[in-house]
Amino acid sequence: MAREYSEYQRKVIERYYERRDEIMLAKLQELASEIVLAEREEKKLRLWQRVEQAMQKLGVKPAIMQHILSRRDPAVLAANVEDWLKQQP
Repeated sequence: MAREYSEYQRKVIERYYERRDEIMLAKLQELASEIVLAEREEKKLRLWQRVEQAMQKLGVKPAIMQHILSRRDPAVLAANVEDWLKQQP
């Protein structure tokens, strides 16, 4: 059963997909901050899982993703996000 969207809903969905990279980069920035502030290891583990998901949606190269995830250093994540933001048009 196909779902019918209103014109407004279609435009919202379209804008989301047009800005998806920007949204994922902002999410990664937020996650880096949350990791620094997290006190429990369980919380940090869940945050790093969310980082992995966001990087996959962003289309980060596997080698870079593996490097970031193996280091588990929020500073490394933040530095890469900063570089990716500079590359945005």
